Amino acid sequence: MAKILIVEDERKIARFVELELKHEGYEVDWAENGIDALDKILTTTPDLVILDVMLPGMSGIDVCRKAREGGYENSIIMLTAKDDIMDKVEGLDNGADDYMTKPFAIEELLARIRVAHGRQQKMVKEPKKVVLEHGMLKVDTAMHEVHYGEDLISLTKKEYDLLVYLLNHLNEAVSRETILEEVWDYDYMGETNVVDVYVRYIRQKLDDKYGVKILNTVRGVGYIIKDE
Repeated sequence: MAKILIVEDERKIARFVELELKHEGYEVDWAENGIDALDKILTTTPDLVILDVMLPGMSGIDVCRKAREGGYENSIIMLTAKDDIMDKVEGLDNGADDYMTKPFAIEELLARIRVAHGRQQKMVKEPKKVVLEHGMLKVDTAMHEVHYGEDLISLTKKEYDLLVYLLNHLNEAVSRETILEEVWDYDYMGETNVVDVYVRYIRQKLDDKYGVKILNTVRGVGYIIKDE
């Protein structure tokens, strides 16, 4: 039975989500402020966290960042009242796997929980290569470290996840929609530039800095990393 932590200071919303999750067979815990939430995440290690952005004590963004720094690796779905792409990018940059904008349909939240938890279980059952290499680029997935030559490259969690995904699909042209589904754990219907934003971030840290071309654009499709 998967254990889910709800971090929400609005008790009516928290109670509603709790009842729906228990009805679906999940074990549920609840925290109503950021400080208690971080403590529960790091001490009880829930299988998934539903994390509101606006919280007393500590913001959801800070909770997410500190949880990742503390070694928490399971899925985090962030809830935000703001429907702005940069707010969502900030959450993803700080370690969130997915986000939903309030108000939301409980059916969609349940679907995203199933996808996130299912993908998490699949990753446990199907371990990938420990070290991924491409020319002078080396990614140690056990240590979560990225090196170019002797240099240690600092990537955010989503930048790292995107780079690892493309390296695991070497010589495959991957669409933006597939990247959203596989790296961000959800199907996005409509226009979005979040994938392009993150590709640009990675290019600034690798391609532009070292004068190489690692991430290639496939016009009308998405992106690819090719054998040199």
